Amino acid sequence: MSPEDLLRFCSKPKNPYQTQRTPGPEMSDTQIPPNYTNSPCSLSGTPHLTINRDITALDLDSSNAFEGPEKLLEVWFTASEKTLPASASPLGLKAVAQESWKEMLDLVNCKVLSVVESRNVDAYLLSESSMFVFPHKLVLKTCGTTTLLCGLPRMLEIAALEAGFPHVQADLPSGTTAAATPHRVFYSRKNFLFPDQQLGSHRSWRDEVRYLDKMFLGGSAYMIGKMNGEHWYLYITGPGMQLTPPSTPEERVHTKIQELKLPETGTKQLDEPDTGDETLEVLMTDLDMENARQFYLEDASNIAKVNARRAHEARKDAIQQLGVIAEAHGSDPSISGNTLVEGNSRDDDARFDVFAQTSADHSGFNSDTEDEPLSFSQELSTEGHTLGAVVTENCGLADVYPSSKYPDARIDSYLFTPCGYSANGVVPMPGEADSTHYWTVHVTPEPQCSYASFETNVPTRVLGRQTVDVVQQVVGIFKPGRFSVTLFEARGEDEGNNKAAAAKKDKRMDFVKGYRRVDRIVHDLEGYELVFRYFEREDWKGGSPRLGERSMMLDT
Repeated sequence: MSPEDLLRFCSKPKNPYQTQRTPGPEMSDTQIPPNYTNSPCSLSGTPHLTINRDITALDLDSSNAFEGPEKLLEVWFTASEKTLPASASPLGLKAVAQESWKEMLDLVNCKVLSVVESRNVDAYLLSESSMFVFPHKLVLKTCGTTTLLCGLPRMLEIAALEAGFPHVQADLPSGTTAAATPHRVFYSRKNFLFPDQQLGSHRSWRDEVRYLDKMFLGGSAYMIGKMNGEHWYLYITGPGMQLTPPSTPEERVHTKIQELKLPETGTKQLDEPDTGDETLEVLMTDLDMENARQFYLEDASNIAKVNARRAHEARKDAIQQLGVIAEAHGSDPSISGNTLVEGNSRDDDARFDVFAQTSADHSGFNSDTEDEPLSFSQELSTEGHTLGAVVTENCGLADVYPSSKYPDARIDSYLFTPCGYSANGVVPMPGEADSTHYWTVHVTPEPQCSYASFETNVPTRVLGRQTVDVVQQVVGIFKPGRFSVTLFEARGEDEGNNKAAAAKKDKRMDFVKGYRRVDRIVHDLEGYELVFRYFEREDWKGGSPRLGERSMMLDT
């Protein structure tokens, strides 16, 4: 497929699931009104959730899932939120209407399930992974047969026309009226298992590079890791890059695909990045099969019902222990063997159960007598956000950035039918009202495509936590047979000369309990340091990695 064909392929939405997932006109807002005295949303900067009921009411069956590894695109329009151009909205990309993003996502072949809005970032949970919209950049991560790169031209057009970023005429698909000039672009992914089932430009890394070359001048494409083992692909543009101008008869020179072997010194830094930028990815395969059962709907539903029964028993026990609190004309309260609170008069029979509907844990089931069978709400048996929240708590993801340390953090998660799980976390930094970060997880637990990913830009400097601690906790949740870790860090002014400190930090990451490090690659890019590591479990006997792209990668 030629570059021109690839661009034409992306000019029209081609959603094979359109008949199942027809988007509705509205999204229902489930936030507590901010004028409520005890509402968390009344606190400035606290994230709040909106659920797309028109999509989540449909059956998003994942029975045909086959490819876990995601495609990850980051488009930066300025180096930081503080450097928005004068022409842009003060909110930057966050000023764009959600309907515009949903239209762009139609080109990518995925739908919005829900959105968590916060001061610095809007986190979109999608039918196929996640999107994060900051004022100055957009992060889009999709899996399966999504055509992520097909959304890029529309993304640039939206940034120009609705967010006000400076734009130029460029060689983009017909119908694209303008294109904002990005500050930097990053595109990356792990090697696919089944590349022949991908669509458009995503069938091979070579095709993806050709597509990106069609749009950007001076991009660089790399393969990081072993050609005959686990590896990772990266396409990156330098700061100040240019869009490809309108077509001319002149022949274009395409980016050469190469292994990433750059010198550690002497790299020209064209522009200083936002030195707070740090992105960690943990890409896990061959998950422990028994542990992965918690990401199946049937098992999660059973866990939810067990928790409900325990809560019900705890409620009955508390009722028996507490008894009745009696109040009458200002008299001292007393305790008796009854469980109801008396009214304003000793003769008043009106009573109120102090335990009724006081917790979300009790709202999904009901039983007035000991002998009556316990009934459960439908939400505890069907896919959606309710079971997603159950899985989040049960598997331990809620403890990676716990509310005890991040009181305004919010997690939005979804469990699919018959299995599969996605979650977004929005993490406002304690004491830093203008700093909000994210984490995201995607899981395909089936043996034929066993995969889980964890990505975050929460800086490890916060609360003194080390990167290896986060990796160790995440790996303990999913128990993979093998996994790779990529860490992108913007270099500060002093870090380039502090090699000893960097080396010490690297050594800590080389030791993950229960695993042996097989590969470690460190490289300097323009303004960034990239570290890639690959680990296998110490008792791993699963053989060599499955390399679906090997033949395509070695073609010349």
